[in-house]
Amino acid sequence: MSEHTTHIPEIRPLQRSRSDRMVAGVSGGLARYFEIHPAVFRVGFVVLTLLGGAGLLIYAAAALVIPDEGKQDSIATAALRQRRDRPWPLIGLGLLAVAGAILLSRATLWPDGDTWWLFLIAGALILWVTRNSGKETTTDATPDAKSLAAADSRRMRRMLKRLGIVVASLVALLIVAVATFMAVFSVHVGRGIDDRTYVVTSAQELEGDYRLGIGSLELDLSRMQFPPGETHVATSVDVGDLQVVLPRGVALRGHGEVKAGHVDLLGKEDDGWKADVDVAGTGPRVLVLDAHVGAGNLRVERAVR
Repeated sequence: MSEHTTHIPEIRPLQRSRSDRMVAGVSGGLARYFEIHPAVFRVGFVVLTLLGGAGLLIYAAAALVIPDEGKQDSIATAALRQRRDRPWPLIGLGLLAVAGAILLSRATLWPDGDTWWLFLIAGALILWVTRNSGKETTTDATPDAKSLAAADSRRMRRMLKRLGIVVASLVALLIVAVATFMAVFSVHVGRGIDDRTYVVTSAQELEGDYRLGIGSLELDLSRMQFPPGETHVATSVDVGDLQVVLPRGVALRGHGEVKAGHVDLLGKEDDGWKADVDVAGTGPRVLVLDAHVGAGNLRVERAVR
């Protein structure tokens, strides 16, 4: 009588690898489960990411639903299991889901003015802050949901406090930087923050002074009938671009200065810190120009026609 032994195949669990990981161990876990080199999965995720961002979403979803090595629950299942007593991980998971849905609807990896990345960062941050909250408990027994929820709340309060300090510090630094910048370049916000174009067709319309605080100012004199002799104009932009367009047959004499940037007066150029150019054109009709830009670009050119 022969004895037959039944071979029970080994059940290989799908888990994120701890020993072979570059980010969250997803590729290493998939490689061990399917017995394929992890580089295959890593290259696949990178290619899908470059082709529109799908690889990033798939990797993030896999990191949420595949448990870590040695654990029974994944991040998602743990958050759903303790949703009543530990709401913070579930909130973070929900924000990540919203970010993923918005990103898929946009079909692009880059923000482009959208807000999906705010949900993505917020959700990931909450899940990271509330990870392994049981380590903060002082009892030797396995922590229950209430102690974990209390640890979550403590971590979130500390995180929000630190975040508030960082934001306040950045705002203060930004205010100091803006104030310093405005003082160095003598920015006069009262002159306006705008993009302005002046098209002058006669000497009667021409003003003696054109000024702007922040923005772009274009003074188009290409259609103007200049009277014989000298015509004086002063222009300035504190921060931004200044452009003057001259008609043919009118000479240019004057001074162009840019405190930080680039100046080009009919092809005569200078750039850098305290860039300035002087021109001394002569003729029966002359524009005497005094142009100044604090930070930006100054350009005087002739009309094409």
